[in-house]
Amino acid sequence: MAFPGLVHRFREDRMRTQRYAYGGLCLVLLLTCLPAAHADEFDALRARIPAELVKRGTASVAIAVAREGQIIWEQGFGWADRENRTPSTEHTMYSLASISKPITATGLAVLAQRGKVDLDQPINEYLGDAKLIARVGNAADATVRRVANHSAGLPLHYQFFYADQPYRRPAMDETIRRYGNLVSAPGERFQYSNLGYGVIDYVIARSANQPFADFMREEVFLPLGLTHMSVDIGPGLEKYEAVRYGPDGLRIPFYDFDHPGGSAVYASAHDLVRFGMFHVGDRQADQREILSDENRRKMQDATFETSPDHGYGLGWFIDKSPAGDVQVSHSGGMGGVSTLLTLVPSRRLVVVVLANSSSPLPGQLSREILDLLAKLAGDAPKKEEGAGLRFQAPTEEGNSLDTLAGKWQGIVHTYERDLPVTLLVQPDGDVHFKIEGQLETLLNRPRFHDNWLRGRVTADLRTADTARTPYDLQLEVKLRDGVLGGSLTAMSRPAARAGNALTHWIELRKTNEEKEAK
Repeated sequence: MAFPGLVHRFREDRMRTQRYAYGGLCLVLLLTCLPAAHADEFDALRARIPAELVKRGTASVAIAVAREGQIIWEQGFGWADRENRTPSTEHTMYSLASISKPITATGLAVLAQRGKVDLDQPINEYLGDAKLIARVGNAADATVRRVANHSAGLPLHYQFFYADQPYRRPAMDETIRRYGNLVSAPGERFQYSNLGYGVIDYVIARSANQPFADFMREEVFLPLGLTHMSVDIGPGLEKYEAVRYGPDGLRIPFYDFDHPGGSAVYASAHDLVRFGMFHVGDRQADQREILSDENRRKMQDATFETSPDHGYGLGWFIDKSPAGDVQVSHSGGMGGVSTLLTLVPSRRLVVVVLANSSSPLPGQLSREILDLLAKLAGDAPKKEEGAGLRFQAPTEEGNSLDTLAGKWQGIVHTYERDLPVTLLVQPDGDVHFKIEGQLETLLNRPRFHDNWLRGRVTADLRTADTARTPYDLQLEVKLRDGVLGGSLTAMSRPAARAGNALTHWIELRKTNEEKEAK
């Protein structure tokens, strides 16, 4: 997965360079033994990468570049496993986080092509006893396509289950029962949601009548010749795994999540670049045509616009550059993972950079590779920051908190109980928040724009899920017909391990104080 803002923006690594001085020396010695890459144009960049790894405290990166149907560079740098001195290679399997989404979407497209799934039918038709509940709008409008392009109304969500802790992923029906709330009307807005891709992998499993991992292996990975791609690390592939490292440089225990389709795929740089080559139309001789050219290209149609020149298709971010080129991409970021896959279909170009630490290097190296190839092709240098920029920050002008002045009462719905809640918007702009039986507290940094009220508060939802980590609550509610409704998300506070984002429906109505007084 990628944390939203995850999900797709690489964080600065906080590890100190001197901690890895010895590791850096070993790394330089190791790289002198690696085979030369296929293209001389990358020599200068290749020579800089060892120092960049030490500078950033990044354990390793693996790179693969394909152009016009040929892989022109693939190479690993650094340690896939520091403790066992296992070097990274182009065949090392990295956790992809949210690059899992276009891979899962490919499996969904295969089923759609076979008539097993209709992308424009309500996704509830493909679920079991647990269904998505529309708190706003109509659940029938939450189609499979809208879930896949993050416009169905599902909220921000990620939830981790570490192997050295007693918590385990619940059945998908239970996850849907707890968190499958549409907190905005289907088609109303883009809200990146890992939960949506957890629902999609469940739809794939139910529609194919076999486990998600088995379907992906048999109908996507093996037909495309991707023997080093799997959901989690498949049996027999353990020796190829890149260990995930935290910001302290220590190994992160294996973790699971309740959204495998959004986050659980592993792949080598070699296999991921071949996956990308398939999607730019350069199907290799050993690859079966699992999708027609028409259906493959349709995945790259931006079916929901996130901002001018930026959108999301079936598992892909779609970005138009100032020069007119369209970039099709996805990034990934979570504990011990930073990844980026970029396609330029018009140039039959694919760039893969994978890291087993949270690091800005995949974004940096991808931009440098794309710029270098553009210059070699005689094109003007790119004026944008690669494929990472997704959204235009909204201005805070346009609404005043005075519009909301007064007392609002309602409930926050959790899977265990409904909690009475009060919101008091004062004329001076202070906003007070209180869950019944708890202390009243201020809403931090309240913002009201386009009828959306946002802010952060400290309170306790008192559920077993939220109690696993310390958290704050992120409020995001929209004023509709006199009602404030939307999400209250328990966001784990920053820690050595990635935490959770668990979203709950909240709804408030303005009270009439004079009637109450009578």
